[in-house]
Amino acid sequence: MEQRKLGSTGPTVSALGLGCMGMSEVYGPADRGESIATIHAALDAGITLLDTGDFYAMGHNEMLVREALKDVSREKVQISVKFGALRGPAGEFAGMDTRPAATKNFLAYSLQRLGTDHIDVYRPARLDPNVPIEETIGGLADLVKAGYIRHIGLSEVGSDTIRRAHAVHPIADLQIEYSLIERGIERNILKTCRELGISITAYGVLARGLISGHWSKASGKTGRDYRLMTPRFQGANLDANLALVEQLRAIATEIGATPAQVAIAWVAAQGREIVPLVGARTRNRLTEALGAAKVTLTPAHLAALAKAFPPDVASGTRYAAEQMAHLDSEKPATR
Repeated sequence: MEQRKLGSTGPTVSALGLGCMGMSEVYGPADRGESIATIHAALDAGITLLDTGDFYAMGHNEMLVREALKDVSREKVQISVKFGALRGPAGEFAGMDTRPAATKNFLAYSLQRLGTDHIDVYRPARLDPNVPIEETIGGLADLVKAGYIRHIGLSEVGSDTIRRAHAVHPIADLQIEYSLIERGIERNILKTCRELGISITAYGVLARGLISGHWSKASGKTGRDYRLMTPRFQGANLDANLALVEQLRAIATEIGATPAQVAIAWVAAQGREIVPLVGARTRNRLTEALGAAKVTLTPAHLAALAKAFPPDVASGTRYAAEQMAHLDSEKPATR
């Protein structure tokens, strides 16, 4: 598989990463055996970047990754971990804590659950409004010096925060949502990251399955599926967004690929500093995603996609209003 470097100082990783969150929660029931088999299939295909979070099912996801990697050489895989999100016993989110003391505590637990002595890219899941980003990054820089983490990343923060963080310690990558129907980073954030030599690890490249070509109005009706509570998957918004998928399907048919493959290939084609993360939970979905590497988008294809998916084309916001209010990445830059 093609390799891409995360930032000017970060690790070299596979051009496609695997997001493991859905193997533990959020998208309804998952099969543990199939999840582990999917991670193994990803590694066999050349994927080296695995993304998780310490709050994904309260540590379950990290332990799942540990089980999948028990017979894998540690140096053959890069593990990216998000931290700082607080949760209650009922699963509810209770804010952020990225104080250096709390960060060391979160890291200690992650190292134990993952069964490793270091994490390749460690990042706060969101901006903590009560802790200056310089303080958070300073604490992480100390952990880099101590050898517990190799590189520092960010997640869902805006240009001003990126600049302040990068001034304290080099940032390898920004993890943020980016897809055909979510192009907010093109307003300012992508330009800032390119200027500073920071890569993008793009999650939501299929808009949580919405533009995969597999979602329908009947999908997600069983089990606890977080998507059903988000605006883009509800009512008239869903109807409008599924109509967009039909345009994508038509273009994909002309190319000789699936809608999901074209959507992933489009993100990857936006620049070598961008690494799409796919959230495949089964080997079948992974195989389809891997096929995106064989999709060549010509200028004509890109023009057709640009016409069908202009900026802000999606109906509804990507998160509910309360969550949108906490996204630093949605705030306008001051420079």
